[in-house]
Amino acid sequence: MKRGKLGLVCLIIICFTIVSDNGLAASTGIKWHSFKEGMVRGNSTSKKIFLNFHADWCGYCHVMEKKTFRNRSVINYLDKNFISIKVDFDREKKISSLFRVKGLPDNWFFSEDGEILGHRPGYIPPKAFLKILKSFIAGDKKK
Repeated sequence: MKRGKLGLVCLIIICFTIVSDNGLAASTGIKWHSFKEGMVRGNSTSKKIFLNFHADWCGYCHVMEKKTFRNRSVINYLDKNFISIKVDFDREKKISSLFRVKGLPDNWFFSEDGEILGHRPGYIPPKAFLKILKSFIAGDKKK
């Protein structure tokens, strides 16, 4: 009887994890693009562009991936309003040096035509990241 209850508890925990804020979002995820494809796509779709530099060895990159980029609200807002680009700092050295990336993660925001709107180095928690994204969209509405 105790094994049956333990199995039920495990099943409930698994179901809760899948339906929780990060569980479901992690299965869908942000639609990432390469640098070249993303910049072209931003121009052709009239969406703003978000560019993230990361590396496998970067601890805060992993934290941002796990907490910020798996947050359902962040995923939905990014996919609706931005073209998201992910660049590996080590594998794409030319792009990293073009932006003079010195620390990771490094986050850039562009207009639809590729004009730099802002830059924010370091880890950004989900709520703060959403505020930043919304400020770029709100800035457009004020014009």
